Amino acid sequence: MTSPSPAFNGQAGDSPTGDRLQKVLAAAGIASRRRCEELIAEGRVQVNGVTASLGKRVDPRSDTVSVDGVRIATDPGLVYYALNKPAGVVSTAADPAGRKTVVGLVPAEPRVFPVGRLDADSEGLLLLCNDGGLAYVLTHPSQGVDKEYLVRVHGHPKAGAIRRMREGIDLDGRITAPAKVALVEADLLKVTIHEGRNRQIRRMADAVGHPVRQLVRTRIGPVRLAGLAPGMYRRLSQDEVRKLERAGGAGRPGPQGAGPPGAGPPGPQQPGQDTDG
Repeated sequence: MTSPSPAFNGQAGDSPTGDRLQKVLAAAGIASRRRCEELIAEGRVQVNGVTASLGKRVDPRSDTVSVDGVRIATDPGLVYYALNKPAGVVSTAADPAGRKTVVGLVPAEPRVFPVGRLDADSEGLLLLCNDGGLAYVLTHPSQGVDKEYLVRVHGHPKAGAIRRMREGIDLDGRITAPAKVALVEADLLKVTIHEGRNRQIRRMADAVGHPVRQLVRTRIGPVRLAGLAPGMYRRLSQDEVRKLERAGGAGRPGPQGAGPPGAGPPGPQQPGQDTDG
């Protein structure tokens, strides 16, 4: 019996179709193809939860590929946008009242959905994508992704009001998680939270006697608003997508492009899901 050709290092059960794993990783922007081969050889790459070896072939659209436990967006059909949502635009895919929606501010194809939401009166950073898994990571309260806001309020908050917001406010019989709150100007706060409670910042500000005048979200995890004019969008880089995955901590609960097991692309926003400025 002849020995297998040394050029073939595939794993048992591999399909002869598909792309070489190192090629897929390089196309996703992980590193050069040579460096991707080294990552595979070092045992740092998994395909569908199993450590891969050199020669492994994958289907970028259906296989889940991870490096150091962080899922890589390999499907070329997945798109991710950062949008600077203006006031007066609603964070839904469609609006029965005919108001302008965030989906109307980005390309129509491929179809994307907002990840989380901002009130119609709120402004700033909103992510849109067709990747249900990333949407889950960013919106589920268990993932703990930080979201940062600049909040202009009525009046001049004193130390006691700021301390209450930091330590927790009773909303509907449940105390909010500790928040980062800093006084930027006499009537301007920088607030960072990671929960997902409806109109949370506005309700916290109301509770300490300083209703919100203007609210702008400036950061979601590692992605910042800087450089985007109101109503403008940009595509996220592969590096930003990977950093968003890492920001979720717990990572993916299901297959690529899915939220919890069995879920498909992200759909219309559900009430109470994700923080609402």
